[in-house]
Amino acid sequence: MNSLWTITKWMMREKKDIVLSIFFGYVAGIAAVALFAASGYLVSRAGLVPPLYALMVPVVLIKLFGVIRASARYQERLASHRATFTILSELRVRFYRQLEPLVPSIFAKYRSGDLLARVVGDVESLQNYFLRVFYPPIILVLVFLSTIFFVTYFSVWVSIWILFGVFVTGFLIPAFFARVRAKHDRELRTLRGDLSSGMTEMMYGYRDLLLHHRLGQTRNELLEQSDRYAAAQKRDVTNQFFNSSLVVAASLLVSWGVLAIGAYLVVDGELNGLFLAMLIMMSLTAFENATPMAVFPGHFADSKQAADRLLEVVEPSEAIVAAESSRTDMVLESAPDVSFERVSYRYPDTFRDVLSDVDVTLRSGSKTVIVGPSGSGKSTLLQLLLAFVRPDSGEIRLNGQRLDDVSQASVWREASVVLQENHFFFGTVRENLALAGDFEDAEMEAALASVRLGFALDEPVLEKGANLSGGERQRLAIARAMLKNGVLWILDEATSALDARTEADVFAEISRLAESSTLVMVSHRLTGLERFDHIIVMEGGRVVETGSYDELMRSQGVFYGLKQIEQDIFA
Repeated sequence: MNSLWTITKWMMREKKDIVLSIFFGYVAGIAAVALFAASGYLVSRAGLVPPLYALMVPVVLIKLFGVIRASARYQERLASHRATFTILSELRVRFYRQLEPLVPSIFAKYRSGDLLARVVGDVESLQNYFLRVFYPPIILVLVFLSTIFFVTYFSVWVSIWILFGVFVTGFLIPAFFARVRAKHDRELRTLRGDLSSGMTEMMYGYRDLLLHHRLGQTRNELLEQSDRYAAAQKRDVTNQFFNSSLVVAASLLVSWGVLAIGAYLVVDGELNGLFLAMLIMMSLTAFENATPMAVFPGHFADSKQAADRLLEVVEPSEAIVAAESSRTDMVLESAPDVSFERVSYRYPDTFRDVLSDVDVTLRSGSKTVIVGPSGSGKSTLLQLLLAFVRPDSGEIRLNGQRLDDVSQASVWREASVVLQENHFFFGTVRENLALAGDFEDAEMEAALASVRLGFALDEPVLEKGANLSGGERQRLAIARAMLKNGVLWILDEATSALDARTEADVFAEISRLAESSTLVMVSHRLTGLERFDHIIVMEGGRVVETGSYDELMRSQGVFYGLKQIEQDIFA
C-alpha cells in the first residue's frame, strides 16, 4: 500500500477537481435514489386513485430530481475526467524527472524493453486509479450511508438487510476476487515486460538475427510469448466478467430480500404498504453504486502493481537528487590534478568488484593512457571520474577536492569526453556538433577538418548515426569534443575504429588542443604510447603497473608481456 499512498499524495495536487468529483458524484447518486424513491411512492399513491392535486408534489419532485441527477452526473464526469487526465500528465512528468537522475546507470539494472513497458504501460495503468479505485468506494459509502439513514425511519430491519447487502456486494465479493486477481496479475505484467523486451531486442538485433539465421526462431518465440500474454489477458477478462455478474446477481437478491422483508412487515402491520414500492426502488437504485466495485479488484491490483514497478525504478532517485543538491559547484579554471585513493566499485546486482583498491595519481596537465585486458575495469574508472556512478568505497579527488562533494554538472561542464559508444541524434551534422555549445559554422567546419571529415554541416544524420561508419561516428564525436575543448579530456577507445594514419593525424590534433589540459585515455592498442607521460596497466580490476613507457619496458613486467604479444601478432 505504500506505493499507492505515494501515488495518492502526488494525485492530491488536483484537490479542487477531486473534491468537485466526489461532491457531484454524491449529489448524482442521491438524486438517483430520490428520483426512484419518489417514483415508487407515486406508483403506490396513484394506485389508490387520489385527487389529482395529491400527486402534484411527487410529480414535481421526480422532474426536479431528474434534472439534478443529469446535471450532477455531467459535472461529475467533467471534473473526474479532467482530474484524471491532469493527474496522468503529472505522473508522467514526475516519473520522468525522477528517472532522469538515474541515467545512465539504470540501464545496468533494467532492460530497455522492460523499462519502456514501465514508462508507458504502467503509467497508463494508473489512469484508472482515480476513476476506478480511489473514487468509487467514497461515493458508495456516502450514498449508502445516506440511503440507510433514510430507510431506517421506515424500517430498521430493511436498513440492516441493505447494510448487509452493501457489505457483500461492495466489500466481500471484491475482496475475494482481489485475491484471485493478485495470483494472475504478476504473471500478466511479467509476460508483458518479457514481450516488450523481446520485441525491442529483436528490432535492435534484426540484422544479426538475419546473419545468423535466427530470425525465424526468434519470431516464433515472440509469437509464443504473445499467445501466452493473450491467454493471460483472456483469463483476466473472464474473471472480471464473472465478478461483475456476481455483484449484479447479489444486488438483485438484496432487492428481493427488501421485497420479502417489506411484505412481511406490511402484513404484520409494522410498515405502511404505501412505502413498500419506494423501498424496493430505492434498493435497486442504490445498488447501482455498487456495480463499479465489481471491477475494483482488477483495477486495484493493476494500480498497485503499476505503482510498485514504477517506484521500484525511481526509488533511489530522491536520495540521488538530495545528495546531488547538497554537493557544491566546482569551477575548474585550469587542468586539474586527479587522484584515486583505494577506490572500489561493483555494479548493482552483480557478484564481483569491477574495481578493487585502485590507487592512482595524475598530475595537472599530464597525458595518461590506461591499458589492460578487456574487462579489467578501464572504462569503469573513467565513468567514476565523470561521476556517472559513485564509488562503493575510497575517494576520487580533483585538485584535492573530493569528487563525492562535487556536483556532476560541474565536472561535465569542463570535460571533453569521447566514449566507446556516442549517441547521435536524428538531424544534421550541425545540430549534432551544436551539443558542444554555440559555435559559428566556421568553427564547426574547422573541427570537422581537424578529424579529416569532409561532411557538410547540413548533411543529414540518421537516428543513432545509422548512415555513418564506425570511424565516421568516432571522428564526429571527437570533433564535438574538440569544439568544447575542456580542461579535462577523457577518451575511451576514441580512435579504435580508425586506420593507423588517420588515428595518428587525429591524435596529433587532440594533443595540440589538449596541450595544457589533463588527458586520460583508455586504449587497447599499445603502439604510439611513448608520447604519454604516464601509463597505467590494469588487470582484474586492479592497477598492476604504472610508469612511463621506458620505465615499464625496462621492468619487463605485465606491460612488457602485452607489448611482446602485440608485436608477435602483428609481426
